[in-house]
Amino acid sequence: MKKILVRGDDLGYSRAVNYGIYDTVHDGINNNVGVMVNMPSTEQGLELLKNEDVSLGMHTDISNGRPVSDPKDIPSLVDDNGCFKRSKIYRHASKDFVVLDQVVQEIEAQYQKFLDLVGEKPSYFEGHAVQSANFVKGLEIVAKRHNLAYLPFSGNDVIPFKHSKLMPFCESMLPNYQPMETFKKMIKIADKDSDVIPFMICHPGYLDEYILNTSSLTFPRPKEVELLCSQEVRDLIAEHGIELVKYCEIE
Repeated sequence: MKKILVRGDDLGYSRAVNYGIYDTVHDGINNNVGVMVNMPSTEQGLELLKNEDVSLGMHTDISNGRPVSDPKDIPSLVDDNGCFKRSKIYRHASKDFVVLDQVVQEIEAQYQKFLDLVGEKPSYFEGHAVQSANFVKGLEIVAKRHNLAYLPFSGNDVIPFKHSKLMPFCESMLPNYQPMETFKKMIKIADKDSDVIPFMICHPGYLDEYILNTSSLTFPRPKEVELLCSQEVRDLIAEHGIELVKYCEIE
């Protein structure tokens, strides 16, 4: 059967994001959610999803909020206030300033906190926003250490996951973004190639002051909530005979 996967990132980022993600799970088609374990609203977001049939992944974060580790132990990752350096600092840096041992320590600390909060290993394991080479190496090290289902940064390339091939679609930062058009691209791939599972990386959520002040991704978030909860998208899935899959179901 033709398959696609939908994923909602950033659970824990803010209460408004949490409620948007919850709506896409409870009333929509989203059944994979990436958890940012270091944020103040993480536990509230997990409480919202506690009775939902959803795969929870670890959305490893080194660019928002405060670290799980003591900031004094990971100076390359934090600012003078002990908060993570923001993603724009990474984007504009002339070289990779992340110290590998320090980022491994923080990734490990976040993984242990995921276990404490969720009670089981993540269904998938990947990184949020920052594509520092040492961050990627750190993710690979911790994934190998604990035999985790690692999902690498990918761009638009087909990527391996377990014994399957996934094709990512993440277009929310593009100008004039229309989520339904992205979803239709996935449907075309699923219709054409049953060996590849297209997956849509979404950031569904509502907007609050924290998001407006700290995130470069704002108005696409409620657009994606609307898409994932729409009858139109359900009809499209049924019309094309598509199965919505979770990461934990992929072999």
